[in-house]
Amino acid sequence: MVTIDPVRSDADAAAAERLAWAFVAWLRDRYPERAALIDDYLDRQRFAEDVTDLRRAYAPPHGECLLARLDGAPVGLLMFKSLGGGLCEMNRMYVDPAARGRGVGGALVDRLFAAARAMGQTRMQLGALDRHHEALALYARMGFRADPSRPPQAGVLHLARDL
Repeated sequence: MVTIDPVRSDADAAAAERLAWAFVAWLRDRYPERAALIDDYLDRQRFAEDVTDLRRAYAPPHGECLLARLDGAPVGLLMFKSLGGGLCEMNRMYVDPAARGRGVGGALVDRLFAAARAMGQTRMQLGALDRHHEALALYARMGFRADPSRPPQAGVLHLARDL
């Protein structure tokens, strides 16, 4: 059974931090030729700083961090932060490889949409590596489309959708 909850406790924050770093390791392993692009993204996003205290960086009323569990074990992570004016950014979508194909990603996105709407967000954007086909397929199913308002970036697709 998949459950999705906001990260509030110390134990949840520690599990979310572990999953966030597992996401980075997975990206680096899968796309070694894109190490510079990944590192630039992590630096611009202040990844290391944010994951040490996800409850500060991604917490209401300006964001949310969600933790997915499968049969009680932490297996997925997704968050958003407000960019102002009703615009927010989805970040750190990750599902442990052993839990993929079980609806965890879609459940995380559905719950994140609801949390963002509840905080007054009206539009969500994200950036994804252009070869991350599994994630891109999920984003398309969830209603994300190309975002022409953002400047092009080599190797990255910018997507958005209304909430």
